[in-house]
Amino acid sequence: MGAQRNPPLHILVIEDDRSTADYICSALTAEGHTVDIQNDGNSGLKYAVAAPYDVLIVDRMLPGMDGISIVKTMRSAGVSAPVLFLTALGGVDDRVEGLEAGGDDYVVKPFADAELIARVNALARRPPTRQEATVLTVADLEMNLISRKVRRGDQEIDLPPREFKLLEFLMRNQGRVMTKSMLLEHVWDFHFDPKTSVVDTHISRVRNKIDRPFDKPLIQTVRGVGYSINDNP
Repeated sequence: MGAQRNPPLHILVIEDDRSTADYICSALTAEGHTVDIQNDGNSGLKYAVAAPYDVLIVDRMLPGMDGISIVKTMRSAGVSAPVLFLTALGGVDDRVEGLEAGGDDYVVKPFADAELIARVNALARRPPTRQEATVLTVADLEMNLISRKVRRGDQEIDLPPREFKLLEFLMRNQGRVMTKSMLLEHVWDFHFDPKTSVVDTHISRVRNKIDRPFDKPLIQTVRGVGYSINDNP
């Protein structure tokens, strides 16, 4: 079975390119979401602070007010809705600037609709950060973030740092599909070519340790999109 369908969301898209805005709207409405579109920064900001949106998709370069200024103003006004920046600016400095301004994620044009949908769903379903959480669990799999120990049932599992970080990211996003690009950015801290095999290779290694020796597999492959970890595959 695939990942569970996300509940309907109310999404604001601030994008001045009409064809791109229409493409995003079509992809998201096909998922059952409601989408509002604004084509310039000033009107986009008015909508962003006036209505309770679940997710905002904001282009970096806009007429009237740029995306960075929109998000900074939103945050100052107390709007906490997650923001996905959408832009042709793919440099590391550009992505860092967007995140430091109050953005939550970043997609570089051109993009696939499956990538966009996965990132929007991950943002909308992201649980509140709990600083006191030191143990992550999925079914009988347990990860202790303090001792850096992983166990499944009564069996301790040895994971090197990169495999541990990969599994941690999947477990923190239990039930949500993580695309290869998302895994590369969060686990390897670099914007690799999504066609690289490094993610598949590490997923295979982690599976060999936490799934293959046990009756019930937890890591699921969503073909053409990415991976998820789920107690109810």
